Amino acid sequence: MFLTEQQTIEAKIKSFCDANNIPLAALEWKPIPFSGEWGISTSFFATAAAEARAGKKVVVPQRAQEIAEQVKGQMDTPGISRVEAVKGYLNLYFSTNEYAHRVVDTVLDQNTSFGSGPRTGSRVMLEFSHPNTHKAFHVGHLRGTILGESLCRILEFSGLDVVRANYPGDMGLHVIKWLWGYLKFHNGEQPPADITKWMGEVYAEATRRLEENPDLEAEVRLVYARWDQRDPEVVALWERTREWSLEGFRQMYAALDIHFDKYYFNSQEEKPGKEIVEELVRRGIATDERPEGGAVVVKIDEALGLTKEQFRTSVILRSDGTALYATEDLALVKHKFADYPDLAKSLYLVDVRQSLHFTQVFKILEIAGYEQAQQCGHISYELVTLPGNVVMSSREGTVVLLEDLLREATSRAKEESRKKNPALTEEQLDSVAKAIGLGALKYPILARENTRLVTFDWQSALDFNGQAAPYIQYAHVRCNSILRKAEDMPDVGQPALSSSKGSTFNYELNPAEIQLIDMISRFPGEVQRAAAEYKPLTIATIAYEIAKAFASFYDACPVVQASPQVREARLRLVAATKQTLANALRLLSIEAPEVM
Repeated sequence: MFLTEQQTIEAKIKSFCDANNIPLAALEWKPIPFSGEWGISTSFFATAAAEARAGKKVVVPQRAQEIAEQVKGQMDTPGISRVEAVKGYLNLYFSTNEYAHRVVDTVLDQNTSFGSGPRTGSRVMLEFSHPNTHKAFHVGHLRGTILGESLCRILEFSGLDVVRANYPGDMGLHVIKWLWGYLKFHNGEQPPADITKWMGEVYAEATRRLEENPDLEAEVRLVYARWDQRDPEVVALWERTREWSLEGFRQMYAALDIHFDKYYFNSQEEKPGKEIVEELVRRGIATDERPEGGAVVVKIDEALGLTKEQFRTSVILRSDGTALYATEDLALVKHKFADYPDLAKSLYLVDVRQSLHFTQVFKILEIAGYEQAQQCGHISYELVTLPGNVVMSSREGTVVLLEDLLREATSRAKEESRKKNPALTEEQLDSVAKAIGLGALKYPILARENTRLVTFDWQSALDFNGQAAPYIQYAHVRCNSILRKAEDMPDVGQPALSSSKGSTFNYELNPAEIQLIDMISRFPGEVQRAAAEYKPLTIATIAYEIAKAFASFYDACPVVQASPQVREARLRLVAATKQTLANALRLLSIEAPEVM
């Protein structure tokens, strides 16, 4: 907010140090913890240490304080209310009214881009969701899918170019079982409207019939053999039914407001993966134990010369020569960088149970001399459980379908909205229920540490008064209500909210105003932190804190009833709050409704 002043101050410090032969080290500014007024701070310890290294006899802490005291006398800059030199630090405090003015005007000037970072030109890929074709799209996919979309939005907003990638499992024993079940019991059928539900039912039925009659496994092996031989009938059926699955997935993604730029499939990576395995064996990196009845393995710790177990041994091809996840993931890494040579990072958002797997895959490629492996990273997350510890198994058909959960979320949200606002029309209720229901599903997942288990329950998810999406959405609606009311006042209207008008906070601000402005001012920094740490939790938290600060402001500070001078500034603060909440909710892939 005070970049110009900061640059002026830095120039003054540099000029002073140059005139006094002080070897000024780079200045790093940090915000001072808020306690009623805003400020920034920098230290002179590095500068004092540089003098000591140059041969000057100084005690570093004392010399840092001495420089801070000397520099303090040079600080006479408009907008800075006071300057302190404390224990080697220079603390600069801003005028409260001027700071409030700049925060609000910045939000209204930047609008939907408030909080975003400058474009860096750096490209990252985030791979997420990973449903298996020929199975149901169930709640087990929920967290990775929702986390992935939010992370992509945060990374883009922070200034990065993002490639959204998906890697469905489109071939394997589960697909062969499905194809066998379809050919034997459903041949010629077309999928109904609920595609993924039907696909899941066909798979569960096939599994059940095989368990009831193990002799049928011979028929499944026959279908597998036909696939390996690329029997045209089986390949054509696989291609057609795979597209059914993908269409069902696209319907789910559209309902969740998610899109992908690039799809990879494990069927594409099987052959290149086996070629990589052969190369690793030739180079002595992998050991082929198949002649003795074993598999192809890489003894990673041994290859690295480690005496203590760290990366263990990775199996990269089965004893019968069939591919594993590791086989295909070795090829996938190379495939991605071939498609996007300028990738700065290739990130894999996969549940925590795969942590060792990705560590091993990346390390094997690194040992093989593939430098891009060091640009790969695994973002892990824990799963979502439902009340009653529902166990989800596609094999047994005991899954909670995501589409069913979406319908239940919308239905419950509609009932809550009808209670809170009986005046809404049926059309408004449907629109509001969708926004609230999806928000209620997404927020509990995003508002928790990635690596902590999420136990979902409807009561807290649909809480209009607690840390939940409806509470934040309702704050946005309240802002909108105040602004609409102001529009209807003949002496107010829209001109007060135009960015060119300027926010004149030339009165004593209420503590609730100061707290709200402080929360809004933190948003850009929290965006950068969330992107750096890959944590949507950071955005979920700041969105809630802004909503909570607005609730206190709403109770303590009259807006439309205030005197004209105060009313104008507070209306602009309300507009800035609404915009910041909308921006934060957008990063969480949650709609900011106008009414509720």
